Amino acid sequence: MTITSSTVRSRTDLCTAIENELGGLIGKRASVATAYGPNFARLWTLAGQNVLGGKFVRPLLLMETYDALRPARSRHRETAISIAAAIELLHYSFLLHDDVIDGDLVRRGHPNLIGSLLAEAGDLPRPDGGLHWAQTGGILMGDMLLAATHQAFARADLPHELRLRLLDLLEHTINETVAGEQLDVGLGDGIIAPDLETILVMCGYKTATYTFELPLRAAAALAGADFAVETALATAGRHLGLAFQLQDDLLSTFGDPRRHGKDAFSDLREGKETAIIAHARLTTSWQDIEPFFGKPELNGPAGEYVRQKLSDCGAETFVQGLIEEQMQAFNSLLTSTIPPGARNVLLDLAGQLEGRQS
Repeated sequence: MTITSSTVRSRTDLCTAIENELGGLIGKRASVATAYGPNFARLWTLAGQNVLGGKFVRPLLLMETYDALRPARSRHRETAISIAAAIELLHYSFLLHDDVIDGDLVRRGHPNLIGSLLAEAGDLPRPDGGLHWAQTGGILMGDMLLAATHQAFARADLPHELRLRLLDLLEHTINETVAGEQLDVGLGDGIIAPDLETILVMCGYKTATYTFELPLRAAAALAGADFAVETALATAGRHLGLAFQLQDDLLSTFGDPRRHGKDAFSDLREGKETAIIAHARLTTSWQDIEPFFGKPELNGPAGEYVRQKLSDCGAETFVQGLIEEQMQAFNSLLTSTIPPGARNVLLDLAGQLEGRQS
């Protein structure tokens, strides 16, 4: 898809509309929060700072797909913007809980909500300083954003059956994402065997479902598209989501941290079971990698050594091949079932995968 000046203007307009809706959703709750004291209100202030001004990948995917599918006279566009904004709240709630589980204090090179709360707490008279306080704030804010997302879906100005359809999609998305998170932790803690098939299932649940399938299915439902179109969009989105997650894993391990904003060795230090590691386990190089994998002190030369070993054993090339397989499956679905406008939205998104550095 060629990005024209009108496309850029349209996307800018959509971002503005989504940000305005998000500002209203967060501002209303921030105002109510002041009655419970400054510490509670501070959670909403920090959440607003983190949510507003983002890339809005998921809400933009919903709105651009909706606009490509919708009838000439749309009854539900304003409601679609509300649902799109709510999906961004859902995204941030998952990030907060993920940061608590992973013990992360930084996201994209800047303190996350937990890191900000920790810095503001100073040196508390606890063995962990203010970490318990900060992580509690992350959990609670994530819970509140989940509730806010459900409220937005439940109060949407839509026919009863359509509203129930969207609520079912939301519940399905939360179920799969939570199941994916549990798989991720189980893999990392050695509770679940780290075979490639399980890792790919985890990636589908944890990333593809809410990043691609939910926006695409919601757009199709809101636009009144045939269920066959919705299913084709969701399946294409699942392949694209897996490709994006595999690319994320490649960037986290082999990419430039100055570009992607993550710690250079965080996945290796954490012992994160990725497709990269699944392949490495099957090679003779694993005996050289295993002593360093999952070690909290991994850094500097040792980290570079492990990264080089992973590349030399073919893990990097193997995962690049998996990405190509997912993209081939994705392209095979772009048939007449998916209308041309929606097809262009997906192709535009797929194009962003190429040369991606962050």
